[in-house]
Parts: sequence; C-alpha cells; structure tokens
Amino acid sequence: MNYFKTSVFSGKSLLCRQDSAGVGAVISLLLLPGTLVLMVASAAIGGTLQYGYNLAIMNAPTIFIQAFINETFQQRWDIQLLDYQVTLLWTIIVSIFSLGGLAGALIAGPMTIRFGRKNCLLLNNIFLMSGALFALTSRAARSFEMIIISRVLIGINAGISMNVQPMYFGESAPKNLRGAVSLSSAVFTAFGVVLGQVVGLREILGSESCWQYLLASNAIPGFIQLLSLPWFPESPRFLLIDRGDKEACINALRRLRGGEVQSSELDEILQEQDETRGLRPSRPWELLTDRSVRWQLISVVIISSAMQLCGNDSIYVYASYVFKEAGLSNDQIQYVTIGTGTCEFTNLLIEHVGRRFMLMGGFLLMAIWAIVFTIALLLEHISWMPYLSMACIFTYILSFGMGPAGVTGVLPTEIFNQTARPAAYMVAGSMMWLNLFVVGMIFPFLVSGLREYCFVPFAVVCLSSALYISLFLPETKGKSLSAITQEFHKINFKGHDKIFESQTVYQQGQACLSTAF
Repeated sequence: MNYFKTSVFSGKSLLCRQDSAGVGAVISLLLLPGTLVLMVASAAIGGTLQYGYNLAIMNAPTIFIQAFINETFQQRWDIQLLDYQVTLLWTIIVSIFSLGGLAGALIAGPMTIRFGRKNCLLLNNIFLMSGALFALTSRAARSFEMIIISRVLIGINAGISMNVQPMYFGESAPKNLRGAVSLSSAVFTAFGVVLGQVVGLREILGSESCWQYLLASNAIPGFIQLLSLPWFPESPRFLLIDRGDKEACINALRRLRGGEVQSSELDEILQEQDETRGLRPSRPWELLTDRSVRWQLISVVIISSAMQLCGNDSIYVYASYVFKEAGLSNDQIQYVTIGTGTCEFTNLLIEHVGRRFMLMGGFLLMAIWAIVFTIALLLEHISWMPYLSMACIFTYILSFGMGPAGVTGVLPTEIFNQTARPAAYMVAGSMMWLNLFVVGMIFPFLVSGLREYCFVPFAVVCLSSALYISLFLPETKGKSLSAITQEFHKINFKGHDKIFESQTVYQQGQACLSTAF
C-alpha cells in the first residue's frame, strides 16, 4: 500500500471529457464542413489534449524528480531528506496542478465575457508557455520550486481550457450535431493521455536525463494552436448575443456551416438574444439566489462533483499496483498502462442514445464494477483474482468514458442561457478541480483505513448520482434551450405553476381591457 503514497497524484484524470457519441456521430463529424472540423481540432489540441497530456507525463519521471529534490536539499543545506519528506514534496508538485486548475476555472468566466471564447483560448497559452519555460530551466537552476510554479501555471491553463473549450464548441456547432462536435473533446483528452504515456516511455523522454524536456514538451501543442486558431471564427452566439454584431454572427455561421445559414438556426440565436436583452452576465453567487436556474445549478454541482468523487482517478493509480500483483514486471507495466489510456477511445463505438441515459448508465456500471473490484480484492489469495481486478480496471474506465466523462462538460452549455453560461462553467469547473484535489489527498487514507473496502465509498457516490439523474435531470439531446428551460421550470417552480398561470391570465385580461378602452 506504500505505492499509493508516492503515486496517488500521478494517475490521470478524465475530467470534463465531452459527449460520448456513437459511430453515427463520428460519421457526422467527418461530413461536417472543413472549417468546423479544423476549428475543433485547433481548439482541442491546445485545450483538452493538454489536460490529458499534462496529467499523463507525471507518471514516468516520478523517481527522477524525487531524486532531484533530494539532491537539491543536499547541495543547498547538506540535508538528507527522509522518504516521507520527499514524498510530501512530490505530492505538492503533482497536486498543486489541481489548485492551479481551480484558479483557472474561476478566471475563465470573466475572460470569456471580456475577450470572447476564441481569444480566451489563445491568451491562455501565456500560462502554458510560462509553465513550460519554468519546467525546462528548473534542472539547470537546481530548483524544484520552479517545477511547482510550472505545475501551477499549467494547471491554470488546463482550468481555463476545460471550461472555455466546451463552451466554444457548444455555441459553434449546429443543434443536431452538438453532441458529435463535443465528442472531439473526449477524443482529444484520451489522445493526450495516450500521447503523454507514450512520450513518457523510457525509450523516448521518460529517462533520467530527459525528464525536464518531458515536462516542457507541452509547449509544442500550444504553438500549434497559436499558429492555427486565429484563422477560425469566434463563437456565433457570442458575436450576436454578447457583442450585438449580427453581420459577424452570420459570417461566422456561413464559414462554420460551409454555406448559407438556415433561418431556423439564426432564429433560435435571435430568440435567445431577445430573452437575455438588457441582462448583464451573471456572477456565480447570483446563480445561487436565482430560482429559475436552481435545479440546473444543483445538477451541475452534483454531476461535476461526481466526476471526481466516483474514484476514477484513484482506480487509475491502483492499476499499476494490480498489474504488479498479477506478476507483470516493472518494464511491462509501463506498456500495459498505455492500454488503460486507449480504453477511452472506445467511446467512439457507443451508440448515441441521449445525455441522461448515458450519464445514468455510466454511473450504474461503475458502481457494479466497483463492487466486483472489492470482491476481487477480498479474494486476492485466489490465483486468478488479480486478472479479474485488471478486467475491472478496464471496464470501470470504459463505463466512465461512455457516460460521466462524455456528457458532463457539455451540460452547462445546454441548460444555461448565454448570460448565465460563463458563471455556470465557473461553478462546474471549480467543483471538478476542488474534488480532484480532495480525492487525491484522502485516497491514501482510504486505502490504509478501509483496505479492501476502499472503493465502497466510490460505489455509493456512483449509485447516488445515478439515482439523482433518473429523478431530476431531463433529456437535453437535440432540444433547444427554450424547451430544456421549460422542463426545468416544472421542478424549479413545482407547486407554483397554478399561481403563475393565474397571474398570466390576469395580466392578459388587463391587457385586453386596456386595449378595449
């Protein structure tokens, strides 16, 4: 169990993976206009790909950075650190990424309001490049503190991009293909994880002499985005609703659709503009007192928190331990671990059946596999049980990818209007990053305290989340914002509908009387 103390934070997170669409959705993506496809690729390369990549690359250099920390203390102060002290500093280096992500999520909303979705993604590369520079020069400067600063800056970059990218995609894609476009975020996050695992192999940059280059290699996708994203249009909804530029909105739609704009799509954006006319962007704390979005906010908070509290990150950390128990050598484990990352690509094969069903089904399957995993740990003395544990790891990841990881990120775009959307993403992102930090901190204590039952709390979280979704979350697939808002209205104002109806009838009657006289 000591394994967890040194690597609990080095497991990858699959936070904010977007909609798990099926083969039909992938085909739809391939048939989309080239401008929209290239825009999605450009934004995601510097967005969710970076998130997965920057988590995965921390696995390989663990022992090398720990040795570097110890050597630095010896050279500076002639102090030989104890194992737990080195582990504590390593924990800070890796976990500080989550706190940086939390800061990024908090500033993402104001940045998107002021600069727009596309420009926010471009400016976000300032944090990325600064972080890469600190990581690259940390070894020559003999400073592990520079690695900590680097991880904070990279975390801020990830926190911003994980909020802004799904907003950008959701506002730029046509309604009937919103889920398919959002799928790209899931694909690029999974690709970032696998790419980070591959680049982190000892044969590439995962060796003792190259770890500083590995930590700074995230600058390459950033440069690609800086060179490509300026050529693509801003979010059409932002241009019309926030900036009031109808002509720019129509031009952006034409480029993204590859031709003339359908009147129904423009009418929907104009309708949202009318509904939010004269309203300033909401602040996160204002959502707490707005009854009209009460259950939308509760849904975002619960599902975003469950993304991390479900234990997916922890089971990734547990993977290496189980592989070792199954008899694999350390050299083999690094290659088998890449297989866990590639599991995320199977969300491409899942039939697109709706957000609500995928979320509920994903959490239920995760609960089942967590229970099976617990049984396998209890019976680990049986020779073939470690292989059942390995199977549970892969199926747990598959279940997470097909539901929570795929759908959660797109929900705020679909259930909040333009004025509330940035604040909603700030709340969702804050809950994700905060819970990522909390789970990472408490997991070693769960392992030492509950031992074989350490995944029982995660099973409870998954079951509770599935129950909430079945009771309170309406389906959003293919629906307009107005239709979704009407469904939430029924539970936001449950028991008050008759009052509102009578007020409406009274107001209509008064209007008729005033017209008559």
